[in-house]
Amino acid sequence: MDLGLKGRAAAVAAASKGLGRASAEALAREGCDVAICARGAEALAATADELRAHGVRVHAVAADLNAPDACERFVAEAADAFGRLDILVANNGGPPPGPVATFDDAAFRAAFEANLMVTVRLVRATLPHMRAGGWGRVIAITSAAAKEPIAGLGLSNTMRAGLAGFLKTLAGEVAADGVTVNTVAPGPFLTDRLTSIGEQRARDEGISLEQALAPMTQGIPVGRIGDPAELGALVAFLASERAAYVNGTTIQIDGGKVASLL
Repeated sequence: MDLGLKGRAAAVAAASKGLGRASAEALAREGCDVAICARGAEALAATADELRAHGVRVHAVAADLNAPDACERFVAEAADAFGRLDILVANNGGPPPGPVATFDDAAFRAAFEANLMVTVRLVRATLPHMRAGGWGRVIAITSAAAKEPIAGLGLSNTMRAGLAGFLKTLAGEVAADGVTVNTVAPGPFLTDRLTSIGEQRARDEGISLEQALAPMTQGIPVGRIGDPAELGALVAFLASERAAYVNGTTIQIDGGKVASLL
């Protein structure tokens, strides 16, 4: 299937590793020029080189999106590099785990800034470019907690719900401009972070990595942890011409773990 992404330009946040990287790679594979950002310059440069192997233009920006004006700078550099900006994949690291009662005001503010306001700022900076072209795709990577709160993730549950409300509202406001807005809500994926957690547990308990990761598959009907490339494929579809009638949705990608009907 031709997704119609050749010649398009995307900005993918937090894209040197994990789900952000998988999203950038899926877009590049479809012929989309990609701007990526991350805090670690070395990993960022390595990812940029690998993306260029797909024959597309890649612009890498070393940036901590939690810093003042970083979101605006990233989007401005992406638009300048490609002369257009059609797709935004908003992504950022999650807040620390713990029950809500253990966090003070400062922790809630930090989570609000990182997990809601970063996406708000990225969207605000990107929309003028999409409206100018009469076409756009906003895709936010959040968490399955946006549909079903996860025990022990008080900050994440709170902020993901707020972000889902923002994105749903936005979807109704910008559709007439040719811009769609959708949310991807992942469950467990075999990212570097999850692998490192499993490796530490394997060392501590003297078991194999497979045994250490096994408990994470409990409650997942397909019986396994997700491959980041599977999420990347969903992002590429939502960014495509083929998804023009998909708007205002929160799509879980978790092997069926979330039990909600909507």
